[in-house]
Amino acid sequence: MSTHTERRGPRDHDHDHDSDPGSHSHPTGIKGFFYGLFVPHSHDAANSIDDALEASKEGVRALKISLVILLATTVLQLGVVLISGSVALLADTIHNFSDALTAVPLWIAFILGRRVATRRYTFGYGRAEDLAGLFIVAVIALSAILAAWQSIDRLFNPQALQNLWWLLAAGVIGFIGNEAVAIYRIRVGQKIGSAALVADGVHARTDGFTSLAVVLGAIGVMLGFPLADTIIGLIISAAIIVLLWGTVRSIGRRLMDGIEPQLVDRAQAAITASVDVLAVQKLQLRWVGHRLQGAAVVKVADTTLSNVEQVLHEAEHRLTKALPNLDDMIIRAVTTDRVSVPHSH
Repeated sequence: MSTHTERRGPRDHDHDHDSDPGSHSHPTGIKGFFYGLFVPHSHDAANSIDDALEASKEGVRALKISLVILLATTVLQLGVVLISGSVALLADTIHNFSDALTAVPLWIAFILGRRVATRRYTFGYGRAEDLAGLFIVAVIALSAILAAWQSIDRLFNPQALQNLWWLLAAGVIGFIGNEAVAIYRIRVGQKIGSAALVADGVHARTDGFTSLAVVLGAIGVMLGFPLADTIIGLIISAAIIVLLWGTVRSIGRRLMDGIEPQLVDRAQAAITASVDVLAVQKLQLRWVGHRLQGAAVVKVADTTLSNVEQVLHEAEHRLTKALPNLDDMIIRAVTTDRVSVPHSH
């Protein structure tokens, strides 16, 4: 990390970096329960990995394991589709397969992110991860449209379902497989700070709950409602589209250099922990893939250059403790007199 000290005149002013009080509130009750399931945090500082290479390896490992689980689940469900003729299960199977495929571009993005910066890509290749997130969004939307088309076609051309007990079993297996993948991807995504991996985990969780919807459709047919399976297929498609919005916001925020306000608060608290830091005039953070970059301007008490350097070194140390995902932070110190003494570290 780099630091600079600069002394400026008394006309400098401070800026308030308090976060928007409503920016981190969440629903409560039943709505809050589902919010937590389908719109989880993309970053968990408590278990973060501070080494960029290790974080990338952890992400690739999660993708490999979850890909195998999802492909096995998809093959099993496809076999039951051929036996039962369930359009709801077909919709769920198509979505499971698309979810498995989204692991491939994300896997490539993690590998690209390890490459060193070049003269053309001076910030490195971390943004490839966010582009993979856009691909995930597109695949989710496409699978929802395809599932809806299949359901509408079956609505006008109904076919009797066979082997309903097999259908029930496949739905339960689909839920178990997808929920296992969702838990794993979301946990690792939060650990390494990857919004794209968390989004892929939410994608799998959506599949898991739609598998339960397939079970409900089969039960409806058993109870004498032959259109239950088709209606559930349409509900699955609608649910995918609705839940897609949360993923779009998360990925879009990263592409717009958006940051969780609590991370800014944590960084500001780390910097101002020193009694020699009078205020934080400017603080910027952004995600590049699953790693953080930032810059800050801090006002320090009038003192010697060596003491200012010590203050900045301490601030750097506290920042890396508070934000383990932090890769690069440029800190510039200013005081109140007119002497300018630049310093780099």
